[in-house]
Amino acid sequence: MKVFKTLLFVLFTTYLFSQHTPSELGEIDTEVKTLIKQYQAVGLAVAVVKNDKVIYSKGFGYRNLEEKLPVTQHTAFHIASMSKAFTGALLGILERDNYLSLKDRPAVHVPNFQFYNDKMNHLIAIEDLLSHKSGLGTHGLSIVLFPEKDKLKTVQRLKYLKPEDEIKNSWNYSNLGYTLAGTIVEQVTKKTWDSSLQEMLFKPLQMNASSTTVEVMKKSGDYALGYGKHKGKTVKRPFENYYAYTPAGAIKSSVTDLSNWMRVWLDKGVYNGTQVIPEDYVRKATSLQNTKYNVTYDKDSFLFGEGFGWRLRAWFGHYRIRHGGNTNGFSSVMDMFPFENIGIVVLCNQQSSLLPYAISDDIARRLLGLPTMEYPVEVGDVYMPEPEDQELQKDKMPIHPLKDFSGTYTAAGYGKIEIKEEEASLLAVLPTYTFKLTHLNFNMFYLKGLPNFDKSFNPEFTVKFDYDTKGGIYALQILGAQKEAVVFLKD
Repeated sequence: MKVFKTLLFVLFTTYLFSQHTPSELGEIDTEVKTLIKQYQAVGLAVAVVKNDKVIYSKGFGYRNLEEKLPVTQHTAFHIASMSKAFTGALLGILERDNYLSLKDRPAVHVPNFQFYNDKMNHLIAIEDLLSHKSGLGTHGLSIVLFPEKDKLKTVQRLKYLKPEDEIKNSWNYSNLGYTLAGTIVEQVTKKTWDSSLQEMLFKPLQMNASSTTVEVMKKSGDYALGYGKHKGKTVKRPFENYYAYTPAGAIKSSVTDLSNWMRVWLDKGVYNGTQVIPEDYVRKATSLQNTKYNVTYDKDSFLFGEGFGWRLRAWFGHYRIRHGGNTNGFSSVMDMFPFENIGIVVLCNQQSSLLPYAISDDIARRLLGLPTMEYPVEVGDVYMPEPEDQELQKDKMPIHPLKDFSGTYTAAGYGKIEIKEEEASLLAVLPTYTFKLTHLNFNMFYLKGLPNFDKSFNPEFTVKFDYDTKGGIYALQILGAQKEAVVFLKD
């Protein structure tokens, strides 16, 4: 009986959504399946809204390849940086309720907080964080290699972190900027970012399958595992741990829930008759706030810039609002066309994949009456350490014995690195990770992941050891992680 009811539900759902598939989409199912095969993807889900209605919603492939569990329109995926628009919306709601102004300086709301210099303290406002024009930059070395679960402690590091770009006059994507934005939410509401998200957005928008933690996501039962490509093979990936930078990318959601999210944005913040997001914030968030984005314009695709948590562009005569997401095992994109009242979301459990963009682009072209096109297959290889150990370069040996490199090195705004000799090689022990130092030449090495390293980033940054006038090693530099080398002084 239970099997019969399940089959009946699947048949009814398929029938229901097939009846609402517009004729403009044509054989979209066939096209999606063809692209999945070309990309060797595991699974994905697609939803399309138009005129405040869901006109298409469907899952393809598997959410769990090993157990052959199918993707449905209710399957939760990690949406990564698509989370940023949610954090921005929380601040928009708090501004409406007179808790803050987007013109406020972060220090007004965050205790014991300051930026690297007075110029930043005086000029950077909350709205600059949301449009990536604060000049902060990624500072990935700080938040990725030295992760901290406490948001307040994480943003208080900014006192020691140099800006990576021009203040107020640049576009420099910043997860740390959104971490600070989420910290402001917590300090103002006296609640966690997660709780505010649930109360102010998920609940009123009936986003019942959406969550911010893996633990809650797993309780639903219908969630996707993450996968990637490595040397032509599909490999399973662990879920990303966002530590303190959850406001920049920790949401897990389904295309069903995200259909409601698109509907509220396309209806000026109104969902089912209720003003969930302030209309004024929706207008500002979807208007150009930062035009410094470095992109090549062409005659069909121009006027590119940033709103608040959204990438904006004039595209083949249509105004497009977009944000994508990429994390360990997942890629996603959401496209909205406000003047046509169309929204498209594609969630995929394949890392570093252009597949969601190809599908969204194809659907947009069909709905807008534009010519369709052939799409290139582009999937980035996930990082996996090479199993072979590389020996010291005999013709460019280190200037010092390996034992001389040992010790603890510290940099404010980052943390401590312990270098220790083990089995005729060097290890770099960080608070969260341990890497092997693989020799390049003389006193230069690079960080190599140990065999069990399976995170979404490539850690192979160059490490250079510096010595003083007496020949003693007094510091190490990590190169290539950001614009300037980060210097760690030996304790």
